[in-house]
Amino acid sequence: MTVQATGYSTTPAPAPAPPRTQDQARALSPSPPEQSRRPVLGSLNHAPPPRHRRSRRPAGRLGRLDPVLRQAVRRLITLLLLLPLLLLLARSAPELLQSPLLLGYGFLVLLGAIAIFYVAYALYDDPAVRQLRRRPRNLSQFPALPALPRVSFLLAVKDEAECIEACVRSMVASDYPDLQIVVVDDGSSDGTREILASLAAELAITVLPLEQNVGKKHALVRAAELADGDVIAFTDSDCVLAEDALTRCVTALLRHPELGAVSGHARALNADESILSRIQDVWYEGQFRVSKAAESAFGSVTCVSGPLAVFRRDAVYNYLPAWAGDRFLGGEFRFATDRQLTGYVLGQQWKGRRLKRRYADSPFVRAADYPELPWRVGYVESAKVWTNVPTRFRPFMRQQVRWKKSFVRNLFFTGTFIWRRGLGPAALYYLHALWVLAAPVMAVRHLVWVPLQGTYFLTLLYLAGVLVKGTFWGLAFRLDNPGSTGWRYRPLMSLLSSVLLSWLLFYSAATIRRGVWSRSAT
Repeated sequence: MTVQATGYSTTPAPAPAPPRTQDQARALSPSPPEQSRRPVLGSLNHAPPPRHRRSRRPAGRLGRLDPVLRQAVRRLITLLLLLPLLLLLARSAPELLQSPLLLGYGFLVLLGAIAIFYVAYALYDDPAVRQLRRRPRNLSQFPALPALPRVSFLLAVKDEAECIEACVRSMVASDYPDLQIVVVDDGSSDGTREILASLAAELAITVLPLEQNVGKKHALVRAAELADGDVIAFTDSDCVLAEDALTRCVTALLRHPELGAVSGHARALNADESILSRIQDVWYEGQFRVSKAAESAFGSVTCVSGPLAVFRRDAVYNYLPAWAGDRFLGGEFRFATDRQLTGYVLGQQWKGRRLKRRYADSPFVRAADYPELPWRVGYVESAKVWTNVPTRFRPFMRQQVRWKKSFVRNLFFTGTFIWRRGLGPAALYYLHALWVLAAPVMAVRHLVWVPLQGTYFLTLLYLAGVLVKGTFWGLAFRLDNPGSTGWRYRPLMSLLSSVLLSWLLFYSAATIRRGVWSRSAT
């Protein structure tokens, strides 16, 4: 079915679907994580290559142990693997007391790396696979979802003729049994509209073609006007999802009513196209399996990423107009920042009532006033999705600039309340922010100022430290992907990030009001 849409609707949002039967609910039982299925896309060339197939790693054998014993073994193994870094930290501690300003940054970076690896591997559990150990004391404050929640799967696209069919077909191929799919074409002019019209005639999807470009956030909000699901899920137009990815995310929400949102696990779909895409593929693995896993252990993932972002309706629905109309430094912030939408879930206890008052006339607020709850946000490692990454340098740099702009904007939102969520979430967030803010200063100092003073040894020491850190991230990739040689690319990403990408923070901050709707990965 195709629906024409040229402006915002003022009709109240559809009410959530009624509870499903127990027979339907049984369809939600996921397969074991090691048997995660791949998307079924027929003869499409965009299907993920076989090398992405999930492997059984030795840590999976711990699942047969008693939970208490399993946790103790995991912690011991993690500490043993981190022993070289711990020894290096102990070795540098006495020197830190002698020169805290000179060595303090490197010491904090090393300490942060040890902490995040330990939390990610010793404390993280996949919420779709087993019940989490750290849960709120008052679980009764979180309303239970229906036995089989209806899911509204939303997608906005602009000028993605090369990959949109693979994306939509992977959405339709989901094994989730009660699914509404809404695709918004945000003024495409490259043939995307015609492809979507053909798909709408063949598949059970709703397509909204917009005559004028409104921006990704506004386009998704228009799709949400038609959403009648208990769960609202998003993906990006250059992604392909595993058949069971959405089911796993919904299972996590069902098992844990305190979770207001969860992120899937993304890797590069086009990893084999260039060295740059291989580097990003390995980097993506670490950003999800390590960084998001560490945040998830505290229920405070700060970015439910666009490749697969799944929200409870009652945790996010009232804040969609605030997301679309987000303003920063006196102007509209046009980037469809995943961080900001996640921030509305994490911080609604402190920010929610004020935001709803600001948009009190919106149908998203008038239709239902959901309570501001202390939602937790998680990460589902077993929910696999693949995304096209930039294969050339210029698009890669544009993407990095967009992400750094979103980081800067979110620092002034999530950064104002994350400390209220506890010591663990605060430490992870502020240490990361400190690293991002200090990285360009340290790069200028070691790569420009120090050589001008003739102290080349400090420059070499700085670069060696960057490579050592990248090597440990690469070894973490190797642990999760036995048999893969991709870990060798991870030190290159650390070098690229420290030497070049860190400098983009200055440019991103200076041009933060400038932005366009683009997802090109070429």
